[in-house]
Amino acid sequence: MSFFAVLLALVIEQLKPLPRENRVHEALVSWVAWTGRNFDAGREHHAWVVWGVSVLTPGAIIAALYLLLAHTNILLALALNVAVLYLTLGFRQFSHYFTDIRDAFERGDETEARQLLARWRHLDASELPRTELLRHVIEHALLAAHRHVFGVFFWFVLLSTLGLGPLGAVLYRMAEFASRYWTFPSKALGVPSNPRLMDVSLQMFAWIDYMPSRLTAFGFAVVGNFEEAINSWRRDAPLWQHTNEGVILAAAAGAVGVQLGGEAAPGVTPARSRTFEAGPTDTPGAAGSTAGLPPQMGHLRSVVGLVWRSVVLWMLLVALLTLANLVG
Repeated sequence: MSFFAVLLALVIEQLKPLPRENRVHEALVSWVAWTGRNFDAGREHHAWVVWGVSVLTPGAIIAALYLLLAHTNILLALALNVAVLYLTLGFRQFSHYFTDIRDAFERGDETEARQLLARWRHLDASELPRTELLRHVIEHALLAAHRHVFGVFFWFVLLSTLGLGPLGAVLYRMAEFASRYWTFPSKALGVPSNPRLMDVSLQMFAWIDYMPSRLTAFGFAVVGNFEEAINSWRRDAPLWQHTNEGVILAAAAGAVGVQLGGEAAPGVTPARSRTFEAGPTDTPGAAGSTAGLPPQMGHLRSVVGLVWRSVVLWMLLVALLTLANLVG
C-alpha cells in the first residue's frame, strides 16, 4: 500500500499543489508556538519536553487514527496515507521558488532572481556574484528536495512497513519544521529566542535525518556519475558544518559535476552563520569547494533531472518490494 499511497499523493500534488500560504502551515506555527509557551518553564530539560510534545503528539494522533481505520476499512486507511503524504511530501511545496528563479535567470533578470532567493531562504543575496548566486540556488533546491520528498519518503516507507501508516511522514516533517522554527531569529532580539530549544531541535533532526540523508546521497550517485559522487561524498562532505547536508550536497556535486561549497558566501540555511568548515587543501577548484565546473545555467537543469531520476529509482524499488510482498 505504501507504493500506491506515495504515487497517488505525488500525482495529486502535481495537479493541485498546496498554496504558498495555507492553513496547515499556519496551524503548525501556532502549535509549535503554543507548546513553547506552555511547556517551557526555563529549565534545561524542558527543551526536551517541548520538543517531545511538539513533534511526537501529532505523530501519535495520526498513528492511532491510522490503526483505527486499518482495522475498520483498508480504503479509509489508504485515504489517510494519501492525505497525510499530500500535506507532507511533494515538489510543489518548494519548486515554485526554484522555477521562478530559473525563469528570472533565463530572462536575464538577475535582480529578480536575487530577490526571489532572499525571499525563499531569508538571506542577503544582493552582493553575491552570479556563480555564487547559482550555487546557492542549487544547494537550496537539493536540500529542499531531500526534506520535502526523500526524507519524508524514506520514513513513511519504513514505518508503514511496520504497520504504523503515515507516522514516519509526520515525524520527519514535524522534526524538520521544529528545527527551522526554533532556529529562526527572534524579530526583537535578532537571535534564536530559546538557544536550548534550538540545540535540541537541531540535534534531534540530525539524528532522524541521518539515514535518509545518506540514502538520498546514494540515490544521487546511482542515477548520476557514480564514481565521482562517491569520491566527492567521501572527500568533501566535511566542507559543510552540518554533516547530513554535506553528504547530500557533496554527492550531488559529484553526480552532476558542479562546484558546490565555498567559504566566501553566507551559509545555505538561515541562522547558521558558519556553514562551511575549512576544506581539504588539495581540493581542486575554489578553496573549500568540491571539484567540478563553476555553477552555470545548465546545472539547474542537471539538478532537476538528477532529482527526478532519484524519485523514479526509489519508486521502482518500493514497487518491486510491494510486488514481492503481494506475490509472497
